[in-house]
Amino acid sequence: MAYLFTSESVSEGHPDKVADQISDALIDNFLAFDVESKVACETLVTTGQVVLAGEVKSHTYLDVQKIARDTINKIGYTKGEYMFDGNSCGVFSAIHEQSDDINRGVDRATKEEQGAGDQGMMFGYATNETENYMPLALDLSHRILKELAELRRENKDITYLRPDSKSQVTIEYSDDNIPQRIDAIVISTQHDDFADDETMLAKIRKDIVDILIPRVVSKLPKATQALFNKDIKYHINPTGKFVIGGPHGDTGLTGRKIIVDTYGGKGAHGGGAFSGKDPSKVDRSAAYATRHIAKNLVAAGVADEVLVQVSYAIGVVEPMGIFIDTYGTCPFNMTDGEIAEKVSQIFDLRPFAIEKRLKLRSPMYSETAAYGHMGRTNETVTKTFTQPNGESVTLDVELFTWEKLDYVDRVKEIFGL
Repeated sequence: MAYLFTSESVSEGHPDKVADQISDALIDNFLAFDVESKVACETLVTTGQVVLAGEVKSHTYLDVQKIARDTINKIGYTKGEYMFDGNSCGVFSAIHEQSDDINRGVDRATKEEQGAGDQGMMFGYATNETENYMPLALDLSHRILKELAELRRENKDITYLRPDSKSQVTIEYSDDNIPQRIDAIVISTQHDDFADDETMLAKIRKDIVDILIPRVVSKLPKATQALFNKDIKYHINPTGKFVIGGPHGDTGLTGRKIIVDTYGGKGAHGGGAFSGKDPSKVDRSAAYATRHIAKNLVAAGVADEVLVQVSYAIGVVEPMGIFIDTYGTCPFNMTDGEIAEKVSQIFDLRPFAIEKRLKLRSPMYSETAAYGHMGRTNETVTKTFTQPNGESVTLDVELFTWEKLDYVDRVKEIFGL
């Protein structure tokens, strides 16, 4: 019997994502001037206020207030009427030094012996139902909000948009797990006030269905375009009004959108957030490493769908173990346990090896903090960072290294494919 599956996304202006972006902007600035920085930074945003807290071990000094304000302004909170804007909000910092008790388990005489920054289990997932090996419902949810943000910045076809928004896509699957059609799309977008609520609702619905959705569809592969039809149920701003939003409407905290950040409810999640953590924290680095493994396994033809789990003990170099689930989609006679054994021969999952393989000690993290950490485009960009004393550094930074299909040939060789 066919079934429905739903995933959601939130925009860069969502209060939790504002907090994530501030935390990751701090990570990037610390790493830009001291690649060995150890950082765990949390952000809280609410009406007119930003609170920074966390632990840092670094040789650099940053103007954390300016970094927070610049991030907020870049997102689009630039007007006093939003009750939260980068130029006027208060920024309180309670960041202090990292505990020696934690650091002693991470720093070792040689980098190769670096221990895990915490205990826990991390998951990576990949499926061949999209070109970027991501679950389709989540991929579409992200695309809708990225396109909505583009329309907001263009300020031409739709002129009333504000930064906060959410999306949700429900897809009907066949018994053999093939997407058949899009059943429903939910979009809630913050907007300027209208003189008349009835006119407002009709205008927003028309613009979303007639302007936003066609722009999204035009950029999709033909097979995915075919899933859109006139029978889709649209729920556009279903509460009726969304003027009060962002950190004024809801308090935002770092790390509260972990399912949006990963696979939209597909696969599994170990529970650890990513943003605000340097790569010695395996919550982040091992989640990227397992995504890298899962994606390369699916691309190589080991299975149509793969879940990878790895687990660690704090201060211990080697992982506790590797678990693989192919959901019965492996096309040849090999158990998941046998696949896991071969994976351990290909991928070194010691914390330092992950950092080195994926180049995680470069300031690559601001771009991860909205629209998902997985399924993104691997590319190199140029970034410039400036310290309070005026010293600046310009770096070429490779983004989303865990999305590279650079191990496909090696996987095929080991698996005899």
